[in-house]
Amino acid sequence: MITERASGAVVYQLHDGQPQYLLLKSATSNFWGFPKGHVEGDESDIATAVREIREETQLNVTIDPEFSTVLDYDMRNGHHKHVVLYTSLVPNDVTVTRQVEEISDYGWFDYATAHATLTFDNLKDVLTKTHAYLTEGAV
Repeated sequence: MITERASGAVVYQLHDGQPQYLLLKSATSNFWGFPKGHVEGDESDIATAVREIREETQLNVTIDPEFSTVLDYDMRNGHHKHVVLYTSLVPNDVTVTRQVEEISDYGWFDYATAHATLTFDNLKDVLTKTHAYLTEGAV
């Protein structure tokens, strides 16, 4: 079985002390998720996350290596997907410029709205863990 490796981050801002999460909508489906993409060559997961976020949003981010979560799942094409997601805090005044070939829409959402907007349950679980880490220090 082929394993595809990907990495990205739950990108967020703080408004009145509460996180607002950046979600991206795929240009090829109704999928809403976090910025992420395939690892290239011997690139590290953190380098991949930084590169993919920049490619998809034009944001230059710093990854918090203290928190990460891993998704492992089988895809319809028979491949296995291994995804590492970190967190990244960005200033409130950043401008997102979406990569139109891959991203049809984006938004900043509070936890409840982001949770309801995410397409897949495994991403909702990532958001729940991340939100607990950011607001309660829980891992």
